[in-house]
Amino acid sequence: MYVTLEKEWEDMKIGIIGLGKMGANLALNGLDHGWNIIGYDASAQARESATKQGIPTVASQEVLLEALDQEKIILLSTPAGHITNQILQGLGSTLQAGDIVIDSGNSKYKDSLLMGQILLDKGIYLLDCGTSGGIDGARNGVNLMIGGDPTAFKVVEPFFSDIACTDGYLYTGPSGSGHYLKMVHNGIEYGMMQAIGEGFSVLEASNYDFDFAAVSKLWNNGSVVRSWLMELLEESFNDDSQLDKIVGKIDSSGEAKYTVEEALSLDVPVPIIAQSLFVRNDSQLPDSFSNKVVSALRSGFGGHPIERK
Repeated sequence: MYVTLEKEWEDMKIGIIGLGKMGANLALNGLDHGWNIIGYDASAQARESATKQGIPTVASQEVLLEALDQEKIILLSTPAGHITNQILQGLGSTLQAGDIVIDSGNSKYKDSLLMGQILLDKGIYLLDCGTSGGIDGARNGVNLMIGGDPTAFKVVEPFFSDIACTDGYLYTGPSGSGHYLKMVHNGIEYGMMQAIGEGFSVLEASNYDFDFAAVSKLWNNGSVVRSWLMELLEESFNDDSQLDKIVGKIDSSGEAKYTVEEALSLDVPVPIIAQSLFVRNDSQLPDSFSNKVVSALRSGFGGHPIERK
């Protein structure tokens, strides 16, 4: 079934499922712009926190759907993968033809293609919406990359326009394209952060006593490498001048892995992104077996000392 949306909806209610840091701030952003927002989260603690911030919430997904208009718009801000796909499958059984679902998480674009087709077979539209800008962006002006049916996009565009920063949203094309673009965006992000980290590692190891907060501020004013990342780093160094409070362990949420996998399938070399991903993986294994093997080999052929427990 393929339903054509004949007109834009006025006074739309937006249901938001997932009221964590991103979802709650997107909700507050929408409320600031006069949108009728209703939120739900499976966590009672998240619902309570959202309510204290002034976000109207309900205690169940069923009540959320009942509270929305006949033509429903639902935005998901939930963890990518099984949880989001499970919610989408459930919505496919409860929503009606013509309803619109927005997946604003970091879902794998192939999941978006699959779930988008499953919903479209029932006349339900899925917009895959890559979301950037972090918590501050979600609250004050987010960056959005939106794929899916163009008619459905046009219906929700006023909402996207309001919650986005200036020139901060783009219709990217058919289903999957929004999350595909966000996947590549995050791969680039990995490489940029890794380069910054390695540069400061050289500074830290040098014989000079650099003020890292001052360096970050300097480089963020007029230099070629100025960026929001440098601004965030300046804030971190102002809080902890040598980052002594931080453990050198870097989590990875999956997007760079998807980028590398896609690049391999297209025979496109992405050595910087791949290496930044491997560094993150290695940081999860402080006592990795592979490092033990290399240490043993170096000792065997070169007599290099082994640090023992």
